[in-house]
Amino acid sequence: MFENLSDRLQNVMHKIKGYGKITEDNINDMMREIRLSLLEADVNYKVVKEFTNKVKEKALGTDVNAKLSPGEEFVRIVRDELTELLGGDSVPLTTDKNPTITMLVGLQGSGKTTTIGKLANLLRKNHKKKPLLVACDVYRPAAIDQLKTIGKELNIEVYSEGKKDPIEITKNALNYAKENQFDYILIDTAGRLQIDEKLMEELQNIETIIKPHETLLVIDSMMGQDAINVITGFNDKLSLTGVILTKLDGDTRGGVALSVRHLTNIPIKFIGISEKMDGLSEFHPDRMASRILGMGDILSLVEKVSSEIDEEDAEKMVKKMTKGNFDLEDFLNQLNQIKKMGPLENLLKLLPGAKKMGLNNIKIDPKKMARTEAIVLSMTPYERKHPEILKASRKQRIANGSGTTVTEVNQLLKQFEEMKKMMKMMGSGNFKLPF
Repeated sequence: MFENLSDRLQNVMHKIKGYGKITEDNINDMMREIRLSLLEADVNYKVVKEFTNKVKEKALGTDVNAKLSPGEEFVRIVRDELTELLGGDSVPLTTDKNPTITMLVGLQGSGKTTTIGKLANLLRKNHKKKPLLVACDVYRPAAIDQLKTIGKELNIEVYSEGKKDPIEITKNALNYAKENQFDYILIDTAGRLQIDEKLMEELQNIETIIKPHETLLVIDSMMGQDAINVITGFNDKLSLTGVILTKLDGDTRGGVALSVRHLTNIPIKFIGISEKMDGLSEFHPDRMASRILGMGDILSLVEKVSSEIDEEDAEKMVKKMTKGNFDLEDFLNQLNQIKKMGPLENLLKLLPGAKKMGLNNIKIDPKKMARTEAIVLSMTPYERKHPEILKASRKQRIANGSGTTVTEVNQLLKQFEEMKKMMKMMGSGNFKLPF
């Protein structure tokens, strides 16, 4: 996500931090590099011009904060303006109506049907809602079956009447939702390869009948600047309340995200960050600006960890670790918690200075984690509690059972013992960093 832009801007910010004094000449140099970085990221040229002009004006006209160096003050200005460009304040999804009705619209291929499943999953998980998915894409082959498959995977009900009139389907779905205590209704509408009169007329009719609290446009971020035309086209006919940008985890330059709000005044509400069903994230302009400039995103990291790990269990685990009572059963539980949070490398990227520490391009082999898990699972519950009893014959049995070697079993046991010692030292206050 924004990899090339982030690298370029971070290099510029690193250079400006080294300046003892900010002059008009070195600001002009920096603005030239920032301008090129944004244009290469496919940001609209008008947006780039306005952004660079604002940054330059503020950098030359501001009084430097006594607590910040001139370079740090410039970085602060860039971050603030980048946040403003991305939308300023985040705009939350409406969730307080009963039932709340949200209609998703978009062109074919934007990822709309997959996104509606991700959104339902997020609403159930983060907002404790009982969502109902409504299949109204009656034209695309297998669209209804795709939504049913997603619903089955997530254990979320899908309302479908087959290839009937979408307007009648939505009316009946609303009655069904009220009768069965669903408090959030998500309507998957039809798309086309391009905006046409028939598509917009149908969507307008549905919108008029159901009066949704949210009408969200799903856009493939890899479309580039043409996405602005699509957003404008939909917004001319519908009352769009927000945009969902999909595929930001792919090979995308990210320019559309930096242009949408400024050019259309439609807020980005969610971004797709992976293909998995938990791969949808609420969009926060300030956090995204910090991530682009290499400042990390601690708030998102904390939210991610908090949503997956029970606080009481975590406190108990910390006590066991610091007392040296941590065993392989606990270790296995920790592995399972980490797996719930998704790829570990994605979490590392949220740390401040991840690029400088080499964490932004780190690759963690999921097969290695799977082998580690297999080794522990091949032990008996007693062996996990008392790994000191593991001698040659037991180790051979564990290696055979896990499809690994005795050497790999020994490596895991050695690493586990070293980790236990370090945790105990940290708990006693005797731990010192080795540098």
